[in-house]
Amino acid sequence: MTYYHVSFENPLTFYLQIQLMVEVPAEATAPLGLQLPAWRPGRYELQNFAQKIQHVEVSDAETDEPLPYRKTTKDRWEVAGAAGRSVRVRYNFYAHQMDAGGSWLDETQLYLNPVQALMYAEGQQDAPCQLALALPPNWRLACGLPQLAPNVLQAANFDQLADAPLIASPTIQHEQYEAGGVPFHVWAQGEEALVNWPRLLADFKAFSEEQLALFGGLPVADYHFLNQFLPYKHYHGVEHHNSTVVVLGPAELLMHEALYKELLGVSCHELFHTWNIKAIRPAEMQPYDYARENYFRTCYIAEGITTYYGEYLLARSHVRTPAQYFEELNLVLRKHYDDAGGQNLSLADASMDLWLDGYKPGVPDRKVSVYHKGALAALLLDLTIRQLHGHTRSLDDVLRQLYEEFGKTGRGYTDEDYARVVTEVAGRKMQVYFNKFINGTAPLQEPLDKALHTVGCQLVAHENVSASEGIFGFRTVVKNERTEITYIWPNSPAAAVFTADDEVLAINGRRVDMNLQSLLSTEAPHYEVAVFRQNRLVVVDLVAQPGVGFGPRYTVEKLAEADDAQRAGFQKWLGWEF
Repeated sequence: MTYYHVSFENPLTFYLQIQLMVEVPAEATAPLGLQLPAWRPGRYELQNFAQKIQHVEVSDAETDEPLPYRKTTKDRWEVAGAAGRSVRVRYNFYAHQMDAGGSWLDETQLYLNPVQALMYAEGQQDAPCQLALALPPNWRLACGLPQLAPNVLQAANFDQLADAPLIASPTIQHEQYEAGGVPFHVWAQGEEALVNWPRLLADFKAFSEEQLALFGGLPVADYHFLNQFLPYKHYHGVEHHNSTVVVLGPAELLMHEALYKELLGVSCHELFHTWNIKAIRPAEMQPYDYARENYFRTCYIAEGITTYYGEYLLARSHVRTPAQYFEELNLVLRKHYDDAGGQNLSLADASMDLWLDGYKPGVPDRKVSVYHKGALAALLLDLTIRQLHGHTRSLDDVLRQLYEEFGKTGRGYTDEDYARVVTEVAGRKMQVYFNKFINGTAPLQEPLDKALHTVGCQLVAHENVSASEGIFGFRTVVKNERTEITYIWPNSPAAAVFTADDEVLAINGRRVDMNLQSLLSTEAPHYEVAVFRQNRLVVVDLVAQPGVGFGPRYTVEKLAEADDAQRAGFQKWLGWEF
């Protein structure tokens, strides 16, 4: 058993005091290794949590004798002479990161993601863990782990402990509902949150039941939605073993349409991860290796399919209408076609490169999003399987088979396993799909439009009304009254004369001041443009060339006229009458 104790002396400093106690076997010959996780499941990049560790002390727990130790990497420590001893490790952890993967301490709450803050003893990751929290007497504890005693949590191993965020607060709200015989707990931290509990619980119950019906049961005994509702704008969610943390704001607008739809979307998405990544897990992550990157080629499955189902199931469960679903789908389309990176990197390679630069803009046109293109590829696959089998089979069947073969057995799957299951469900070779859209960079527009027609819908291309984007191929942003170029479409007219970060000053002698589009919309064959480039004045000749810059805006829309088969397909796909 590894024992952890978390307390705090002055919440205004944001520092937690952490202790861990570990028994080292007498026969141990190597030094005791202590590892702090270098990353967290749900975000596949190294995060260097050790930056938050202060003042490490190691001692014999029985005699309080200091034990010598040394740091061997940025997040690993070695303790010599620990054999046969009960070792106590003390340190401070800086809890001042309010997002769904962070930790936070102030006078109103303790919010902790253990994966950030708790070291583990190498070789003892599979041992049971106990976490005791020193909390004020009127504070309430929300966590997916069972409580052995007040404020004492029990985990089967370090992995389960690391994957169990908690919130302790005197003001946290709690409600629950049942779906498929499983208790679901909804926790809300944030005094400003005005929650319409009857509506929220009814909507959550509806999409939970839809997911349970899809998979045939939940992999865990209960589930906890841990919500941080903030007084300022924010959006983030992270999945865990039997819980999720969702951070949203501003809290007073929670039940307004714009923010409430975000709450529904992220909550449905994160619950879906309970199957798709927590239970159905890539082979490279069975088990997690917290000390280094866990490269895997299948994040387009873990995140792309989940992004698709996160919004789709809200429509299928009648929490959202088809029109509302199409609004979200159109947003995914816009984000996918917002740059040219999809021409240069496949979904499978982008999965690997999450560890490189998957969560930041990066250099222009280098990569594609496993979330956005992954969701569109999942939609294409779902509609293709449905068309092949008259809607008697779908992507649902692929997921169910993955759950039976891998989720329920604890075996990890590979990209070859996924391709095999897809082929078995489709009943035909699907190599073209994988070659083009998963391992290749083929465009999705034509096959996606064709597939949408089978369910009475279409992919509509709308002209890009922005002159700078549609005619010339560049995008700008106004910062402190400065019009700066942020992105240039490859091989466009803008690419021949501009560079990113150019400040546009004047067009044909007219000062640019919130009038860029009108100045570029005179239908002249070319324009004289003055820019500041690296604080030097440059004048260039910008040639008009429609159709070479940014492409059209794509949206999914219902066909004006659909035949009976298309109408029936729409109903079987979305669960709504056409």
